[in-house]
Amino acid sequence: MKPLNLLSNAVILFSALTLGCLGTANDARAVETPPVPDFTQGGKRPDTHDWTLGPTGARGWMYAANGRSTNARQILVTAVTKGWPADGILSIGDVILGIGDKPFDDDARIRFARAITLAEQQQGGGNLRLIRWHAGKTENASLKIPVMGTYSDTAPYNCQKSKKILETGCQVIAKRGLNDVTIPNNLNALALLASGKKEYGPMLADYAKKVSNYKSDGMATWYYGYAGIFLAEYLLATGDQSVLPGIKRIAMECVKGQSGVGTWGHGFALPSGNLGGYGSMNLPALPLTISMVLARQAGIHEPDLDRAIAKSAGFLRWYVNKGAIPYGDHEPWPGHEDNGKCSIATILYDLLGDQVATTFFARMSMAGYDERERGHTGNFFNILWALPGVSRCGPVATGAYWKEQSWYYDLARGPDGSFAYQGSPDGEEEHNKYTNYDCTGGYMLTYALPLKSLYMTGKKPSAVPALNPKEVADVIAAGRDYFAARNGIGYAGRTNDQLLAGLSSWSPIVRLRSAQGLARQAKAEVVPALQKMLAGPDRNAQYGACEALEALKGEAASTVPTLQQTLKHEDLWLRIRAARALRSMGKPAMAALPDMLRLLATPSPRQDPRGMEQRYLCDALFDSRGGMLARSLEGVNREALYAAVRVGLRNEDGRARGSICTVYQNLSSEEIKPLLPAIHQAVVKAAPSGEMFSDGIRVEGLKVLAKHRVKEGMDACVVYTRQQNGWRSEKRTPELMNILLTYGSRAKPAIPELTKIADYFEKDEKDFPRELSRQKAQCVRDTIRAIEASTESPQLIRLK
Repeated sequence: MKPLNLLSNAVILFSALTLGCLGTANDARAVETPPVPDFTQGGKRPDTHDWTLGPTGARGWMYAANGRSTNARQILVTAVTKGWPADGILSIGDVILGIGDKPFDDDARIRFARAITLAEQQQGGGNLRLIRWHAGKTENASLKIPVMGTYSDTAPYNCQKSKKILETGCQVIAKRGLNDVTIPNNLNALALLASGKKEYGPMLADYAKKVSNYKSDGMATWYYGYAGIFLAEYLLATGDQSVLPGIKRIAMECVKGQSGVGTWGHGFALPSGNLGGYGSMNLPALPLTISMVLARQAGIHEPDLDRAIAKSAGFLRWYVNKGAIPYGDHEPWPGHEDNGKCSIATILYDLLGDQVATTFFARMSMAGYDERERGHTGNFFNILWALPGVSRCGPVATGAYWKEQSWYYDLARGPDGSFAYQGSPDGEEEHNKYTNYDCTGGYMLTYALPLKSLYMTGKKPSAVPALNPKEVADVIAAGRDYFAARNGIGYAGRTNDQLLAGLSSWSPIVRLRSAQGLARQAKAEVVPALQKMLAGPDRNAQYGACEALEALKGEAASTVPTLQQTLKHEDLWLRIRAARALRSMGKPAMAALPDMLRLLATPSPRQDPRGMEQRYLCDALFDSRGGMLARSLEGVNREALYAAVRVGLRNEDGRARGSICTVYQNLSSEEIKPLLPAIHQAVVKAAPSGEMFSDGIRVEGLKVLAKHRVKEGMDACVVYTRQQNGWRSEKRTPELMNILLTYGSRAKPAIPELTKIADYFEKDEKDFPRELSRQKAQCVRDTIRAIEASTESPQLIRLK
């Protein structure tokens, strides 16, 4: 069973994931929604998924749109399992209209789940009373479900119901057995291991042998992370040293497969050190890094392993106090959680003993309770890692989180104690990738937290102290008001004073959403208050003020001198936020151009080894979607511009380099000559990060070099044709061949290599559609014939 096939879907997010776009990902906007069907009047169910209806043994479809089931008032029964509580009482086609004697007047999905929770209490007696529409008649019906008890105020800690759910779920896993090595089975095995029950020992030992010998030639990063976590946890729990060679092999393959900047993608890095496909992907990389940390804990002591862990942890730590960890090497995601990555990061930094990072990501995990249902291709990983991450905030925190989210868990739990994949509501990237997953083990790791028997579930004392009730309330408050109640407008109803206060929040997401709220309703009247915040001592307030000024755009133009001064601040993120704000203000901000160009031209490797500041400055200055110099370079000092561009073209991020394409377009043929060596270097040496966006600047650079008849450009074009990233290469190859044709007969020495490239496309290219490979081969062969027939012989120049 494969974890997912993202290659055909990942592109969906990239317009929102990249520099300059993320501010819009959560902006409120009107969205057209489909009508709500009335099944009692012949309404038809759309082709979207249904849900498990908890321990009833039935499944039901509820209306959902824009990622919410807020407007659902009916539950259409879609399946009833024989022998379970709903059998004989509910039938396919029945419509559940309410609970007890009260029709649904709110989200039917959540109301039904809450009713299950109440019925499972002792005082509920297992009685689940419903209003049911059946065969044209509305009547009452009652289901009898098992009594499970009441969740404690610190659930799953000190909670008998949670303990009972754990025991039942593990029994289900053991009965089904552990067969092939898959992500769900690795989690099922971890759940049995976490239970501490000796009777599961033989089954776990047998499975550990399978995992120890497991190999993958496909998307290894997804599989190896969870395989490595299980093996290391198994050795640490049992002392079984027979799996140590398997732990070492998997860990060191991961080390070898890490990119040069500390990331992983769908698969391991290419020999060049770059990643293929879409580039870095943090969702598989985070568990992979945890598995490497646990491998070290289990006894693998290799300097290369230590370096790989440090590189990955250093890369991911950038997002502390900036936002959620995003899809890949992108701007922080503008939410408290992005498919579980903040929760996974909490575990990682807790294992590493990093108190600051653990505290931040644990709070983000807790505040993300209302963001758990979304996830690219589905929310499997979001639910899996949620409570393990929140648990690092302590039992009071898990109890508060549980009050918000326990309904989801009770709705997902089947009558036998197993958990099936529930999925996201319609509209939240749900692609049914996990429909057949057995999710029982993943859920059991939540209920096993009190045992603290695994490192994943808290065996190692937390790096941070437990939050007190006041702190918990503050974190929970950070997750309020944006999603469930917004109906299209986040933070609607908050006063200007409340929004201004939100700009000082510990949460970068509250700061962002408050800034968006002020831009909608306050305009220039709040600018003096923002100016005061920017000049004040509170760093979070300074960040928030910059975000609000950016959102206000021209309304805040009077603050340009203050923002210009802020560009000299010692705090890296504050300088970046100031540059972002200046970009949004249009012509008044042009006074800051000399300072911004100078800042781009003078990176600080010690403070900013990955050139993050330069990324944002490239975006602010040159990006085609509103960069300050995107349309014109009139009046810009050329030497200052050249110095900035040379640094930008060396940035390790493909998107940052790509923004400089506008400079190529806005400089005259004569003016661009001093940049030709830097342009050539940006072609021949691909950006080691942001691979999905690295091709644009290379192709545009080849066009510039061809225009100037630079011989090295011709040579680079041939090499690049063979080495280019497979993604969209069927469109890029004709572009490259057209560039090569401009060299006329001067390109004849490249024909032998072009012939080899055509043969490679036609016969040997892997992991790419065969028809598209054949199209590329034909394009190259056509170009060879055109070069052979060419009578043009332009004079070539060489770069000095």
